[in-house]
Amino acid sequence: MYALIYGKNPKLSEAEFWAFVRRFGLKVSVVESSKDWIVFESDRSVERLFHRLGGSLKLVKIIGEGEEAIKDLEYAKLFTVSLYGKSDWKFWRKLGSEIKKHFKSQGTSKFFKPAKVYAMPSELILKGFPEVKDFVFLFGEKLYVGETVAITDPFELKKLDVERPVQRAIFSIPPRLARIMVNLTEVRQGNFLDPFCGIGTIVQEFLLQGLNAYGSDSNPKAIHGAKENLKWLKKEFKVKRTAHLEVCDARKLKRCFRIRFDAIVTEPYMGKPLKHHPTKGEAIKLANELDGFYYQVFDSFRDVLKRNGKVVFVFPAYKLSDGRIYRKDRKWLGKLGFEVLGKYTDFEARHRVVRDIHVLRFKG
Repeated sequence: MYALIYGKNPKLSEAEFWAFVRRFGLKVSVVESSKDWIVFESDRSVERLFHRLGGSLKLVKIIGEGEEAIKDLEYAKLFTVSLYGKSDWKFWRKLGSEIKKHFKSQGTSKFFKPAKVYAMPSELILKGFPEVKDFVFLFGEKLYVGETVAITDPFELKKLDVERPVQRAIFSIPPRLARIMVNLTEVRQGNFLDPFCGIGTIVQEFLLQGLNAYGSDSNPKAIHGAKENLKWLKKEFKVKRTAHLEVCDARKLKRCFRIRFDAIVTEPYMGKPLKHHPTKGEAIKLANELDGFYYQVFDSFRDVLKRNGKVVFVFPAYKLSDGRIYRKDRKWLGKLGFEVLGKYTDFEARHRVVRDIHVLRFKG
């Protein structure tokens, strides 16, 4: 039995997890779930594949139920305690003391205090995970006790972002989100295209996952930057595959690509940066202006997608001046043969333009 701890966007993390389960053909049975975590039955292959997830923080192997499960924890010289579903420092210290008492017969041990009642992956890595253990207590209908067996490496994701030779800080999609979007396709292998590839963040994720990677952009300078970044990726991450990159208008893809794609994953041009939060009327106008362009892009997708091919596409939504979010309903997608399978937002509190991630299937 395992538990998955979701990241900062739990709804998107949950959607990614189930897409990931279908993508890799995992057999998963839910035991209990909350908005921040899920406890489930699965075989050990989930441990091997966990690093493919972008939106989750930890994979926990459940040892037992109730505080008595402490007796089944494996000794560690240095450990921490992570609580989920309960925020109580006194209880945190009590559990740490009980674990130390249990370990006493096997040797001395210490437990460190994380910034919250749970340890983040960065804290664990800096302390020496996996030698340093993270014992997890999940408070749901039952108390589940377990040990973290895999974590998302934020330092690797940061390297994939800021250590590349070519940067476009404002325009680049986070590597974390690129990974999530690839999983949302549910496509395990085949030809993947990013037709707005910029400096190559999503294309580099295609390569890291061993996919047939294609990218295009109408800006020759961006394609040059992508090529430089993918050379760096090959060297730093020992990637063997190469990507096929083209200077191409996303509205005319059949002129550039002779093959059909299993999936398209992309974040397009989202409009000019906004200086203030728009009113609803302003947001409607902005969305409508961009939709003329997006319509042509999806019309072009029909020329290069396989039947039942998947598209994960970021449309802009807008955080309004009154605090609400405006998300446009695009009925024209259905007219072009695209079925919307899911919609998820992703944004920071400071953002005015919100990522409205659509998962679609081309019915052909």
